[in-house]
Amino acid sequence: MLSLFLAAITPTHEAAASGGLVHELVEKFGIDARNVGMQLLSFTILAYVLYRFAIKPTLATMDERNIQIEAGLKNAAATAAKLAETQQLAAAQLKTAQLEANKIIDEARKTAKELADREAAAATERANGLITKAQQAIQLEHQKMLADARVEIARLVVATTERVLAKKLTDADRASYNETATRELTSV
Repeated sequence: MLSLFLAAITPTHEAAASGGLVHELVEKFGIDARNVGMQLLSFTILAYVLYRFAIKPTLATMDERNIQIEAGLKNAAATAAKLAETQQLAAAQLKTAQLEANKIIDEARKTAKELADREAAAATERANGLITKAQQAIQLEHQKMLADARVEIARLVVATTERVLAKKLTDADRASYNETATRELTSV
């Protein structure tokens, strides 16, 4: 490429013979082909050195950073997806735990109600037993009182009969009158 450029700006014999447009330009602007060629060569060397040792490593570093950034973004997206999944899982577990807790509470209430019902039934049964025993005790007491009353009435009848008859009864007579009075009172 350099040789083409130098050939273009260097006057050839044919261009000089034809009046040389290029030659006129070179003279008019004071371009020295040797200086331009050297500058072009220096620029090319400088561009190559800059590309090789500055631009190429910088581009490689930028590419690596772009790859790292893309990987970080993918990782962030994956982490966000895992976080969302974990939150959904936690919400599902929380809901399950809430349902289980409600179930346990309901079972506890049911068990407590059953226990209360059983205790109430047992208390009612005990109360009925006590009432039955009290009624039996009252009935026994009533029978005892009636028996005592019969004995007392028989004694009074004997005592009254003794007074009416004004005689003293023997123990055998008394027992006989008591027995007769008791039989008559019992049959009534």
